[in-house]
Amino acid sequence: MSKKEVEIFNESFKDLIYEITEDNKNSISIIECLLKGKITDEEISEDIELRLNVVRRILYNLYDAGLVNYKRSKDPETQWYTYNWKLEKENIVKTVMDKYESPFEEIKGSLVYEDNMFFACVNGHIFNFEEASKYNFICPDCNKPLNYQDNSFLIAELKKEIMDSNEKFKE
Repeated sequence: MSKKEVEIFNESFKDLIYEITEDNKNSISIIECLLKGKITDEEISEDIELRLNVVRRILYNLYDAGLVNYKRSKDPETQWYTYNWKLEKENIVKTVMDKYESPFEEIKGSLVYEDNMFFACVNGHIFNFEEASKYNFICPDCNKPLNYQDNSFLIAELKKEIMDSNEKFKE
């Protein structure tokens, strides 16, 4: 197994595989077999001593997610089909990136939005500084004064989430 192949076994990758296969116990072992050159479901089943139907279920879940592919060939003697499985490493990287990039961008967008001054009335109507000053800091909905809302805690939480996401993605 190459260094690059070992690197795909970070926590983000494992979380994604567990989510796709709904099998935290066997799915990584199956992928390790594919990386070691075991290409048929029978070889994988024998190598990790797991029932063939479990191996196939996990492989089909990975196939549905685009993380593995297969070629089907017919044995001329037995007339049985053999499935040769292959890990789609490029798709794995793309899928992991897509899974974690979108929420990351949403958090960054929330941080940009929250990095403003906000004012609210006692009834919960919230306005940014520009809107509040336009209404002379009086709520246009209920005529109550608009008071400054300290959102520094929320900003700190969003920054922490971004840092945590960066760390998780680097793992």
